[in-house]
Amino acid sequence: MKLLVVEDDSRIADIVRRTLTESGYAVDVAVTAPAAIEAVEIETYDLVVLDLMLPGRARGGIDVCRRIRQLNPHTPVLMLTALDSLHSKVDALDAGADDYLIKPFHLAELTARVRALLRRSPRAHLPMLTAQGVSLDPATRIAHRAGRSIPLTAKEYAVLEYLMRNPNTIISSSELIDHAWDSNYDGFSNVVQTYIRYLRKKLTLPGEVDIIQTRRGAGYLISSSDDSSAE
Repeated sequence: MKLLVVEDDSRIADIVRRTLTESGYAVDVAVTAPAAIEAVEIETYDLVVLDLMLPGRARGGIDVCRRIRQLNPHTPVLMLTALDSLHSKVDALDAGADDYLIKPFHLAELTARVRALLRRSPRAHLPMLTAQGVSLDPATRIAHRAGRSIPLTAKEYAVLEYLMRNPNTIISSSELIDHAWDSNYDGFSNVVQTYIRYLRKKLTLPGEVDIIQTRRGAGYLISSSDDSSAE
């Protein structure tokens, strides 16, 4: 899942980003209200962690939250604020925030609130994905095939989930990187190929059909029918 952290304090932003990344999320960071608004206008995020007080606009996080609600009413927003007052909390909730957390906060509580909001989001209740005898449970991030459970890492799940959610469609490596890695990713170019190899090794035993097809020079595809074969 891809999250946006909006925080003008670079130290706090880096700590929150690292904490959420270590929890298995792809995380982008914006430090001003205009940068945050630009980010949500370009990308679709599964959740936004949003500081209430931001430079760049008079009402900072309130304006960002309202713009998020205009673009996607269902995106969970966790508001961070150093103002422990009823007025600040009411402002945040009235602007569309789903929850708020008072600074300073414990990182364990931050990640717990993120998990709770994601569980309540519409994406958390999506049905089981199935293709070629493989099922993927979005709630547990576990794949199943031929009676066996197949645990996946966060990146393996993100790649497989995106392919299965777009059946019969060739997905390029760059599109998979956009979905499963944050916007600052500058690692080696064959990272997608590496994770496809990991998935094939986990999902396919000898004698089983490889559900992930390679289209050389184009990308990868999972067919919704039973006649797929890898090239």
